[in-house]
Amino acid sequence: MNALLIALLALPLLGAAATLAPGLFGADPTARGRRALRFNAVLTGLVLALAVALAAGFDHAHPGRMQGGVDVSWIPALGVRFHLGVDGVSLPLVVLTALLSFLCALYSTKRPPDGEGTPSALSFTGLFLLLEVGMLATFLVLDLLLFFLAFEIVLVPMYFLIARWGSGARTASAFRFILYTLLGSAVMLLGFLLIGLHAGTFDMTELAARHGSGLSHSTQLLAALAIGLGLLVKAPAWPLHSWLPDAHTSAPTVGSVLLAGVLLKMGTYGLVRVLLPIVPDGTATFAPYLGALAAVGIVYGSLACLALARAGRGGDLKRLIAFSSVGHMGFVLLGIASLTPVGLNGALFANIAHGLITGLLFFVVGALKDRYGTADLDTLAGASGAALYGRAPRLGALLAFGAVASLGLPGLAGFWGELLAMFGAFQPGAGLHRPAFLVFMALAGLGTLLTAAYLLVVVRRVCMGDPAQPAAVQVAELRGYEAVSWTPLAVLTVVAGLWPALLLTLSDPVVKQLLAVG
Repeated sequence: MNALLIALLALPLLGAAATLAPGLFGADPTARGRRALRFNAVLTGLVLALAVALAAGFDHAHPGRMQGGVDVSWIPALGVRFHLGVDGVSLPLVVLTALLSFLCALYSTKRPPDGEGTPSALSFTGLFLLLEVGMLATFLVLDLLLFFLAFEIVLVPMYFLIARWGSGARTASAFRFILYTLLGSAVMLLGFLLIGLHAGTFDMTELAARHGSGLSHSTQLLAALAIGLGLLVKAPAWPLHSWLPDAHTSAPTVGSVLLAGVLLKMGTYGLVRVLLPIVPDGTATFAPYLGALAAVGIVYGSLACLALARAGRGGDLKRLIAFSSVGHMGFVLLGIASLTPVGLNGALFANIAHGLITGLLFFVVGALKDRYGTADLDTLAGASGAALYGRAPRLGALLAFGAVASLGLPGLAGFWGELLAMFGAFQPGAGLHRPAFLVFMALAGLGTLLTAAYLLVVVRRVCMGDPAQPAAVQVAELRGYEAVSWTPLAVLTVVAGLWPALLLTLSDPVVKQLLAVG
């Protein structure tokens, strides 16, 4: 497994470097672009195969044990080690990252991000592979400074994906994205340095084993505050979320899929991997405030989506799904804030479910925008609106499926994470104020009702209607490459919903170790 972990990072990194080699993909610009996109699909497919092999070789009888360990000295002067490993928390995220990267690369071979002034497909491929390196490394590294480095690697390629291949106010959106995340990362780094200086190590496994021993209460408070702020920007938690809707609205389809499906998970993964086991006292102190932010975010995101879904508001579907992510990630944060095995398992489950469901929704909405030239909900639902059930029933069915999965329909992946997160809030961890968490749970329950309301409004306005009415655009039915790219997400949404133990048996032993419970 050691070789698999190294290959998971080395393969896309070498692929990104290969795009810089002059003449490797040919001289003709058009042919070079086609070859580069196919190279991207093949390479990300190989990475996915490695991730599946890693999952197959994983010792499922001991998911709480860090497996496939690579641990060598990297920067001796700072005590930084090149330390890699995978357990029951990180394994599903590694597979999800590899899957979404491959599906996006496959989709791009037929629908490459283009437009006026966009750079070459070769540049897109290089940045895409570099982005995959950073995403995978975030879930594999076990050194705080390496975690920070991986956390930062993703910022540059995602900035350029938005700024150069996006649409609308893409430059301003990309600038806001990188400004927020860089400032958050700088604060997070201060927290990492504070821990390293006081603990004498940056090794995440050693620090987790100590469970706060050797760190004073004030040190834990300062570190938890600094690291938490940096991670909550990426999560994103209300009110640090304002970069997200603009970034999603302007990003190309594959950029939105990876931003929602993977990059948001980096923030919540950091809360689980770093804050809970390393500074438990500081985390417990701030848990009620995190729960409050989560509850407000759930209701706020749902109300914003409900406003965007109303007729005459000029709501953009991509923007609506972006705001929905604020609400859905609020359930993840609420589960973490409960400091209970039930809530934390729910948070980790909701992380994966959100990546599958929102990835599918952004794919479908991106296809609608390609067909209609806009994602404006009033345009799609106008007098000559989409009426997808009649004009493109397969496309309409996928949009409706993504919507009902997102609202938490039992039997689909979105149900379990939100339910368990609210269970965690119902009976929070020792020392937490239960009446406050009961209020948070009630607000989360209200959020589920509002979520159902706005998603059903979207389905009614976009999918229903009279297909006999004259249409401004003859919408094309689901294409073959779209079905190939999107079907795995729909299938896994059903599998995770019907077989939740597939993920929960992986995460539960790790969760108990992180919380230091029996």
